[in-house]
Amino acid sequence: MSSVADWSYTAEATLWRNLGNSEAGDPLGWAAPEIIMCDYQGGLSTKLNNIGSEITVKNTVWTESSEAKKGDYLLIGLSTMVDPITAGADEVVQVIRYADTFERLTEDIAILTGT
Repeated sequence: MSSVADWSYTAEATLWRNLGNSEAGDPLGWAAPEIIMCDYQGGLSTKLNNIGSEITVKNTVWTESSEAKKGDYLLIGLSTMVDPITAGADEVVQVIRYADTFERLTEDIAILTGT
């Protein structure tokens, strides 16, 4: 973790990675919940995603954790629940990468969740 992230990413969030679908198209479920260090901003807003479509964003989470992708689920705070929907997590609708401007050690990531 960069020294800048060390003092700024002090909140915890829980990430459930979507395991995708089987060859038959059935959902494979979720990976075990992972805790990531982050900072966040809440509040509904409308933004354009990377292909120009409008999306409604519930939370923006900044982190150095690069594991999240669209379709995963994220909860601000800690959870050990296996099912992210039951835990009250929100779906990841976009992940944006930013350069580590100061130290060039690890990219900064913005994870946007929808409603």
